[in-house]
Amino acid sequence: MEFLFDPSIWAGLLTLIVLEIVLGIDNLVFIAILADKLPPKQRDKARLIGLSLALVMRLGLLSLISWIVTLTRPLFSVGDFSFSGRDLILLFGGLFLLFKGTMELHERLENRGLEHQGNKSYASFWAVVIQIVVLDAVFSLDAVITAVGMVNHLPVMMTAVVIAMGVMLLASKPLTRFVNEHPTVVVLCLSFLLMIGLSLVAEGFGFHIPKGYLYAAIGFSIIIELFNQIARRNFIKHQEHRPMRERTAEAILRLMGGRQRKQATTTEETSLTEAMPQEAFKDEERYMINGVLTLSQRSIRSIMTPRGNISWVDVSRPLDEIRIQLLDTPHSLFPVCRGELDEIIGVVRAKELLVALEHGMDVATFAANTPAIVVPETLDPINLLGVLRRAKGSFVIVTNEFGVVQGLITPLDVLEAIAGEFPDEDETPDIIADGDGWLVKGGTDLHSLQQLLDHHELVKADEDHASLAGLLIAQKGQLPLPGEVIDLPPLHFQVIEATDYRIDLVRVTKDKPFDHEEHAG
Repeated sequence: MEFLFDPSIWAGLLTLIVLEIVLGIDNLVFIAILADKLPPKQRDKARLIGLSLALVMRLGLLSLISWIVTLTRPLFSVGDFSFSGRDLILLFGGLFLLFKGTMELHERLENRGLEHQGNKSYASFWAVVIQIVVLDAVFSLDAVITAVGMVNHLPVMMTAVVIAMGVMLLASKPLTRFVNEHPTVVVLCLSFLLMIGLSLVAEGFGFHIPKGYLYAAIGFSIIIELFNQIARRNFIKHQEHRPMRERTAEAILRLMGGRQRKQATTTEETSLTEAMPQEAFKDEERYMINGVLTLSQRSIRSIMTPRGNISWVDVSRPLDEIRIQLLDTPHSLFPVCRGELDEIIGVVRAKELLVALEHGMDVATFAANTPAIVVPETLDPINLLGVLRRAKGSFVIVTNEFGVVQGLITPLDVLEAIAGEFPDEDETPDIIADGDGWLVKGGTDLHSLQQLLDHHELVKADEDHASLAGLLIAQKGQLPLPGEVIDLPPLHFQVIEATDYRIDLVRVTKDKPFDHEEHAG
């Protein structure tokens, strides 16, 4: 009994139990398929009887092979190598483990799963039990050879096999679920099989590899895998705190050749990115999908029509001037105010107000029937969509914390944020191609500009500005003067028109990508 106090024996026993359990996973999967052909009440009974008979058969097979490996008398020689019965068992057993481990590893790396097609008719009970026993006999060969290759003591082998089979009987469902959730554990154990198979082949040729080396390598690999599982679990926990909408948006943005995150991606995002090539989207589709996915990341200020561009009706003005304003302006909706924009009375349609004026109605009284919908500038753009639905085709007024009007948003503004600009009759486009560059209005939204320029460093989450003018002022530290150039490689911004309080027009140029082939000669 001295071997019971040998630490290497206990290490071999524990390692062998783990390997026997992992090698039995395939048995469990196929047994579950066979047992599913029986009525539900007989499935557990068939599994118990089948595995119990398979245990007896496995122990007998283990005893037979363990006896054969004690036959050390040479049977024949090939060159400098002589082979006994033990050498032949070790040699063929090692080759079998190498073949088995390679095939299983290849199957898992190729991601080929077991397919099970249900059978509506129930099979005979004993027919299923016999199939389980025969199936386990086939799958037992690798487990038995692994036991012989790892441990030299038959009692230790039998103990490991009995414990492994007991665990399989009691915990078949949790074991199968654990392996399915941790595929790297299976790959690690299959690599152990390859290592053990190689050691058996070496011993078959007379080269002895101390088993302590195998135990040390296996133990070190298990510790590394434990760290890997802990890191993976913590990473998944961190990812769960991020909204699914954000993770999905980033994955699709990478699909379309958008900005790349420096952090690692989740398994779902990686699969989605690899599943579809960038060529799956045309330029127009790429622009619109990008607009949809980045909508939640934008601020309302980047979508709204700014205060300086709002056309509004002042009730204190003469009626004739109001009538001319309504006829000369292409807008169909107007905010009606008293003296200044911040004193909003209501919202009117130009056509309805003209009819009201013809009937001599008071403008303020008419406008008060349709009060304005006001939202704060901190509102999330996604929540803004619900507000616009309630507005029923009208617009919403955006104010800051002090109640000062900052701008207004119409459904068209949201559409432009997604699909690009739709200028009115009295407007010129915000971005116009100009030779090798672009003429861009100072109030142009940065999201639209960076999509057009295919440069994804203009919008930064930690900065507050939403327009090109805001970006240039932030870079300069003050309002730039006409003619000044601000460089943000590979982009260059030249201020064309500016006043004492705003930037009106900027010319943007972009460096051409460096062509290595042109400079190779």
